[in-house]
Amino acid sequence: MSSYSRRSLLFLPLALGACGFAPVYGTGSTGSALQNAVEVSDPNDVDGYLVVRRLEERLGRAAQPTYKLTLAVDSKREALAVNRNSNINRYNIVGTANYVLVEQATGRVVTSGSVDNFTGSSATGTTVATLAAERDARERLMSLLADQIVVRLLSTDLT
Repeated sequence: MSSYSRRSLLFLPLALGACGFAPVYGTGSTGSALQNAVEVSDPNDVDGYLVVRRLEERLGRAAQPTYKLTLAVDSKREALAVNRNSNINRYNIVGTANYVLVEQATGRVVTSGSVDNFTGSSATGTTVATLAAERDARERLMSLLADQIVVRLLSTDLT
């Protein structure tokens, strides 16, 4: 490793600190302000339940919520691969989650948005294997959507 590379590596933390990066869970940060302070709306279906469960894993459950997070989750299954016999071998499950974060005390909308993603599942084998693969893909998709929402919430200016 050249001396130029070593110097660059040593000064990298200083450069990152100077450009405004701060720990997301540091004192007074968005992460600590949202931890155990967000009440997530009740789910309407299995997809909504899976998203809410993951959000509560990441943000905690609020005993005295400061914020209310409202969700609308939608998903659909699309045929992806068809063989010569017109049998579907693979599906994509495409999901979208719309969210609105509201400050409870004032009713002010802090942030809102939409996230989307997809996962795939195989439809080969037995009916039980196909259903299990689809259920697993749906759980992974809802976890991805919830994680995307958390990332967006953590990057929001709450003031």
